[in-house]
Amino acid sequence: MPRIIGGSLSEHREETRRRLFAALARLMEQRGFDAVTLAEIAQEAGIGRTAVYNHVPDKESLLIEYIAHETQGWLAELEAQLAGVSDPVGRLRVYVQHQLRMRRTFHMPADLRSTVSPTTQARLREHAAPVEGALRQILTDGMASGAFVTQPLDVATGLVHACLTSRVAVGAGKRGTDPAAATEAFVLRAVGASAGA
Repeated sequence: MPRIIGGSLSEHREETRRRLFAALARLMEQRGFDAVTLAEIAQEAGIGRTAVYNHVPDKESLLIEYIAHETQGWLAELEAQLAGVSDPVGRLRVYVQHQLRMRRTFHMPADLRSTVSPTTQARLREHAAPVEGALRQILTDGMASGAFVTQPLDVATGLVHACLTSRVAVGAGKRGTDPAAATEAFVLRAVGASAGA
């Protein structure tokens, strides 16, 4: 019988998942999702290879659980940061800053969608929907209040996310520039808000 990590089965399950998620993240950053096996993830996590199957049936299921966990945490943090911020420009600033901080710590391989099954691709899109939904609500409120120019919501949402996921936005600044500040100012201009507002 495998050794229990923590004081209860519930604690054991949570700690095992935490270790698996951390191992998956490290290995994906080093080698990419496609190049890593579930056995290697188990070894990196310090968990018996066969014990992993008590938690997930395969590597793609682990990926989906990891993304769901990260998304849930991201949304909870965003909600806490938005509490008490009613101004649409302020809310968009919080969203941009939060998204950029997440991008610096949460490295999702750019080619991931091409390396997983169509079913997993669809599930990954489902987990992106709440993140997109938060931005859509901020933009909708800003347009309705006149703080942002009225423009097609789908296009604006896609363009803002494209800015926030670019390497320029999350990279190191050159000659004293701050990519996060430049990205925030660019996004605010793109929606018709004054960067000084």
